[in-house]
Amino acid sequence: MLFLAFGFGSGLAKKAPGTFGTVAGIPIYWLMAQTDLLAYSLLTLLALLVGVWICDVAAKKLGEHDFGGIVWDEIVGLLITLWVVPVTWQNIGLGFVLFRFFDIVKPWPIRWVDRKVQGGLGIMLDDVLAGIFAALLLAMIA
Repeated sequence: MLFLAFGFGSGLAKKAPGTFGTVAGIPIYWLMAQTDLLAYSLLTLLALLVGVWICDVAAKKLGEHDFGGIVWDEIVGLLITLWVVPVTWQNIGLGFVLFRFFDIVKPWPIRWVDRKVQGGLGIMLDDVLAGIFAALLLAMIA
């Protein structure tokens, strides 16, 4: 369970685990992007729903609400960011930067959710919102 929560080990980076977790999401995105929109959507939704459980179990095992090494949420956030744009290296790079920006800066309501919503849902939800913000901006740019 921790292996998944830690993004296959990427979240164990000593510095910037969220960034490394987002990088771990790129090959997952690349594989999923080979499917049609319906399959991509269902897989992303599944990753989100299972992610609530994964993050909740991991947080309880670690005894800390949102331990920095838990990066499954970053992987899902990237998948959301890149959901509806064409698959290009430019969109992947810009989507990565936009998602990291919103995940780090946490403008309202992301910051509010990050502080107020607990458990696996809270761990996932702020990154889902960061992914949505990044996706909207990326779609406008693309």
